[in-house]
Amino acid sequence: MSSTDRLLVVDDEPDLRTLYELTLLREGYSLVSAETVAEALALLQAESFAAVITDMRLPDGSGLDLLNWLEQQRRSERAIVITAHGSAENAVEALKAGAFDYLTKPVDLRQFRSVVATALGRVAGKPAPRRDEAAGKAKGQALARLAGPSAAMEQVRELIRKVGRSMAPVLLQGESGTGKELVARAIHGEGSRADQPFVAVNCGAIPEQLLEAEFFGYRKGAFTGANEDREGFFQAAQGGTLFLDEIGDLPLAMQSKLLRAIQERSVRPVGAVAELPVNLRLLSATHKDLAAEVAAGRFRQDLFYRLNVIQIRVPPLRERIGDVAAISAGLLERIARDAGVHPVPRLGADALARLAAYNFPGNVRELENVLHRALALSGATELCAEDLDLPDSVSTEDSSFGALPAGTAPAPLALPSEEALPSDLAAHLDEVERKVLLRALAQCRYNRTAAGARLGLSLRQMRYRMARLGIQVDDGEPPLG
Repeated sequence: MSSTDRLLVVDDEPDLRTLYELTLLREGYSLVSAETVAEALALLQAESFAAVITDMRLPDGSGLDLLNWLEQQRRSERAIVITAHGSAENAVEALKAGAFDYLTKPVDLRQFRSVVATALGRVAGKPAPRRDEAAGKAKGQALARLAGPSAAMEQVRELIRKVGRSMAPVLLQGESGTGKELVARAIHGEGSRADQPFVAVNCGAIPEQLLEAEFFGYRKGAFTGANEDREGFFQAAQGGTLFLDEIGDLPLAMQSKLLRAIQERSVRPVGAVAELPVNLRLLSATHKDLAAEVAAGRFRQDLFYRLNVIQIRVPPLRERIGDVAAISAGLLERIARDAGVHPVPRLGADALARLAAYNFPGNVRELENVLHRALALSGATELCAEDLDLPDSVSTEDSSFGALPAGTAPAPLALPSEEALPSDLAAHLDEVERKVLLRALAQCRYNRTAAGARLGLSLRQMRYRMARLGIQVDDGEPPLG
């Protein structure tokens, strides 16, 4: 039997060790056991294993000692750590140290089999599948879509390769339009779940009263209109990856329910009595500073602690402007393919120079919109600077979504004493708000998400304000009327 089926179990409690061994033997694995860190290290130095399953507390050290050794030696074994019940700090520490996943005592044997199988790319109760060449190519494609030679993107790609090997939750931080979902898909593609579902959810686009039903599903008759059973996002992502975009927009009540689902690894559909176990990897993203949201009482600290095990900052386009040429080439190829345009147009030197001189407040999403318009309006095989619908320059304020340069104090508010007071304050404020929203939309090329981020609003808040003020806009299109 090869090392791909051989496991090392480390635990100083004979009864538990026997339980783990019997469970895994029934799954067709070959096992070796150790009671201490020293015994485990001796076995690891003598041979390689598919995975190491270790208790956190051991007589001569801890499971973290084994994790650190595996990391230092650049070993390929995936590590699963078993922690005491309710010890969230130990679980997070283990994931940060490189553990593939963790289990809490008392160990649920069904979950135990599932986690071990996932670590080895198997389905519990079935033999390991053969890795084919097509699967390997699919993994590489996800990462290859993150174009650009800049040091900032190479660092992101290196982090993706590293975190793809584990089940650790990852929080993606970055402005709207930087490509956080693309990074999440690359993490999924680099992991053992690459051939399983990837479910992306925009938390800011779901009405608050529907959040629980959308996330966890519901049973027929649970509420008016529930005419049949329906699975939620968690069930749809079973075995794969659930990506929660704009996680900072979740209301506090839903944050509490999400935290419980993460901790218990189970969900209860609306109207159901029993909980359903879920086995998935959770990735999340936000354009907000969640630490500041925690300090302001708008985001739960315990949920932030669970989500922020590993953080990847996705840099804005203005910090990787040297990547514009590579990104544009990939975008033009995809846009032309979707539109059936042959041959694929290319950017002339003057067009590239103009793009390189622009700060892109809307980031990669704005660049894509610019290229879409240029391709639609120009029939040339080479796009020139005049084909690009871009302003000649952009202010520092525009390039940072309203942030002032470091060290710059805001100008004092001037209140002219001779200005007439409005006779209808509510109508006056509505008109001021309407003008601000229209200005933000215009500066962000009528992208509602980007405009909302510029003003510190979620997409849901932006839609509400626009509806209240009668502003009708489709993304990328000027307002109607």
